[in-house]
Amino acid sequence: MDWGQADAVVWRNRALTLFDRVAVPVAVCDVYGQVVLANPAMAAECGTTPGRLRGRDVLELFRPQEATQVERIAEALRLRHRSRYQVSVSWSAPGGAERYGELTADPVSDSTDETPALLVMLRVLGETEPEPAPEPAQVTPAEGAVLALLAGGATTDRAARELGLSRDGVAYHLRRLSARWNASNRTELVARAYALGVLAPGVWPPRVRGSGSE
Repeated sequence: MDWGQADAVVWRNRALTLFDRVAVPVAVCDVYGQVVLANPAMAAECGTTPGRLRGRDVLELFRPQEATQVERIAEALRLRHRSRYQVSVSWSAPGGAERYGELTADPVSDSTDETPALLVMLRVLGETEPEPAPEPAQVTPAEGAVLALLAGGATTDRAARELGLSRDGVAYHLRRLSARWNASNRTELVARAYALGVLAPGVWPPRVRGSGSE
């Protein structure tokens, strides 16, 4: 290795050290937007590590707000224009908040004839907190018990026997629930009970949320 090569290695190592320590999210991508190198700050925005970002499409990680922006940049890169490009993006932060900001891409290469890589920097402009989950719909204990049995495949007669109700009593609860939720049949009624948070998801036999271990 001659002195020129040695100096290049030294400066490359220094640049990589600086790259890793920069607090701004930065990545190097190829001309197609595939991540070649990312610093810890960029990886943190994606909830992962720099190594796991390698090979990912930067425009899948950060969603462009306008497709026409990306199309104009792609055309400019094909023509080897060397301008600074900006794309408005949004993404889901690791904590669940929806963030929005701006990606700035600068073409970089050793010569004007070489296909450039893209030095991409992310500017975080703000975030929107996720909306809290709605409260489960309110049902009476009898209605909840009927729904749970119905979700488990019980017939009206079986539900009546297990709950100590008459057949007409079970049908009464079903009619009230169907009218309240505008359900046209029992399958839709059960689906709405899960969608509205009345029945606990992922539990068998079905039970009303909060009525036991889930």
